[in-house]
Amino acid sequence: MTFRDLAAFRDLHHGDQPLLLPNAWDAGSAIAFAAAGFPAVGTTSFGVNASAGRPDAGSDSRDDTVALVRRIAALDVFVTADIEDGYSDEPAEVAAFVAALAADGVIGVNLEDSKDGHLVDPAVPAATIAAVKREAPGVFVNARVDSYWFHEDDTVEAVATRAAAYAEAGADGIFVPGVTDPATIERLAAVIPLPLNVLVVPGLGLDDLQVLGVRRVSTGSLPYRVAIDAAVDAAEAVRDGRDVPVATSYAESQQRLIAFAQRADADGDRPSSAAR
Repeated sequence: MTFRDLAAFRDLHHGDQPLLLPNAWDAGSAIAFAAAGFPAVGTTSFGVNASAGRPDAGSDSRDDTVALVRRIAALDVFVTADIEDGYSDEPAEVAAFVAALAADGVIGVNLEDSKDGHLVDPAVPAATIAAVKREAPGVFVNARVDSYWFHEDDTVEAVATRAAAYAEAGADGIFVPGVTDPATIERLAAVIPLPLNVLVVPGLGLDDLQVLGVRRVSTGSLPYRVAIDAAVDAAEAVRDGRDVPVATSYAESQQRLIAFAQRADADGDRPSSAAR
C-alpha cells in the first residue's frame, strides 16, 4: 500500500469500525502510535502549540506542524495534518500550502470554519476548500464545523447547512468536534453526505459510534494531555514514595527510534516546498 493513495485512505473510513485517528504532537508520539498498529496518524494543533509553550488556535503552529509532518512522513502510516484555518485568509495561499504538504507526504488536512473562537461565514472556508481541491486533488480535506465546539449555531440544521456547503466545495469528510449527545450524533450522520468525524466521546466506544453512523474518531489533544498528566504522576510517585509506573523500556524505545532514523535516512532528506 502507498500511504499517499487517497482512495486507500478513503477506504479506511468505510470499515467495520470507524477509523480511530490518534493525534501526535511530536515525532516520538507519532512513532509510538505507528508501532501500536494504527494505520493513520494525525497531528494536533493543541499538542504542537503546547509543546512550544504557546496557547492553541493562534495560527502559530504552521512551522512546527510542517516540520513534524515532514519528519514523520517516513512512517508506514497515512499522515494527516491539523492546519487550523489554513494559516491564511487567502484561499490560493492555503491551497499552495496544502499542495506543498502533499509533496512532503501528507494525505489529509483538517480545515476549521472558525477564527478567534467564533464561526466565520461558511462561504469563506468553502472557497478555501474548493481552492485546495483544485490545487491538491489527492488530499483528503476534512472540513471542521465548529458549531458545537464554540456553542454557536449548534443545531443539527445549522451544522447540516455548513456541511452541505463544504461538501459541495469538494470536502471529503466533515469533522464536528464537541458533539457528544448520541441522538444528535445519529441525526448528524444521517443528514451529512460525507463521512462524519467526531472526537472521542466518553462512554461511547467505536462500536457504539459505528451504530450511530460515525466513520472517523479523532483523539484530538487527549493523548497529549494524558501524557503530561502521566509524566507528572511519575515524578510525584518517586517524590511521594509510591510505586513507579510501568513504562515501555528504554531499550525498546531506543530501538524504535533507531529503526525510524534508519528509515528516514533511507528516504533521504527531501527539500520542503511547504517550509519555504
